[in-house]
Amino acid sequence: MQKSKQPVRVLYSFPLKLGADRICTTAWYQVDGLATAGAEITVFPASIIRPVQPQVKVKPTLAWGKVRVPNRLLGRLCYGEAHDRVVARRLESIAGQVDIIHAWPLGSRHTLQAAACLGIPTVLERCNAHTRFAYEVVNKECDRLGVPLPRGHEHAYNPEILAREEEEYDLAYRLLCPSEFVVRTFLDKGFPKDKLVRHIYGFDEKAFYPDLQARDSKRGLTMISVGVCAVRKGLHFALGAWLRSPASQKGTFLIAGEFLPAYRAKLAPLLAHPSVKVLGHRNDVPELMRKSDILVLSSIEEGFGLVCTEAMASGCVPLVSEACTELCRHMENSMVHKIADVRALAQHITLLHEDHALLQRLREAGLRFAPGVTWDAAGVKLLDVYREVIAKHKSDKSKIRPQR
Repeated sequence: MQKSKQPVRVLYSFPLKLGADRICTTAWYQVDGLATAGAEITVFPASIIRPVQPQVKVKPTLAWGKVRVPNRLLGRLCYGEAHDRVVARRLESIAGQVDIIHAWPLGSRHTLQAAACLGIPTVLERCNAHTRFAYEVVNKECDRLGVPLPRGHEHAYNPEILAREEEEYDLAYRLLCPSEFVVRTFLDKGFPKDKLVRHIYGFDEKAFYPDLQARDSKRGLTMISVGVCAVRKGLHFALGAWLRSPASQKGTFLIAGEFLPAYRAKLAPLLAHPSVKVLGHRNDVPELMRKSDILVLSSIEEGFGLVCTEAMASGCVPLVSEACTELCRHMENSMVHKIADVRALAQHITLLHEDHALLQRLREAGLRFAPGVTWDAAGVKLLDVYREVIAKHKSDKSKIRPQR
């Protein structure tokens, strides 16, 4: 892969443990993809547990050697605040060595303010939809189901967190949106279109690849759900659709992920069906995907849906809601249903259960599509976005006339 002759100098600020699970894994892959694309990166994580490429400079803010400040010691907001203040203070001494700052939510308010004063463009990662929108739709669905969110849950309404995130939205020069669904939630809240810039997430092709052995067309359909089993992921819609479909008569629905206790109790009658297998948290997701025919993700709110591209790369056809990434294209490489449309999802499951030729066509299309959405490809895309943002920021600055 050809690298830039004039590397973009990036300060990447991440207020959590780089390389841990969930978004910490996403951030690690993002840094790795950027490094491969040729960016000159200095990472300020709160701490780090997975090594990065040797050319990446790593300067933790809340760790010294093997000693780390535990997140639980300070709490979510205070931990992010502590990290943020360290980054903002360091920025003053290295401002001339930074072309752009990539920040993450709940740990960037002071950094964004300092950058604005120093004339450095900033992008703020939006790994999910607008937080106010997410609170609204998730809590509404929880109320409808009668499933209370535990205190401290990431989607339990928290006015202090919401205020902090909305302040960061305003302070950032640009918001990095990984899907058109995320863009739409910000436009609907009144944000100008030019403040929102698009990038993508990717998948690890070393972990996610297809099983090349021919599949037995006589066996029942295998459908899999991967990820935290929470209301926002719409597992109740997926279960309802599965049990409506004749695919459930001799097929298998694998559920890989941990449940919220109240949600599992609510779904207990559906989970008791003999075709449904609750696996809990698993470390062999790539292998499970390779053995599955379809992946289901019926989210009511989503940022990107990393499992969608992972599934395509594994030869597993995504059946997703329209909240998931637009990289899933209906009847091209996936099947897409409207949010909460159990009837449509059931029809999609049934169609693939009955039409193995269609299942194979969608599978092959996904495998052809997947190489363009690896983490390396995402790094190239993000680096291009940085260059565009830097150029626009320079243009904006040149239009500001000093007052006499």
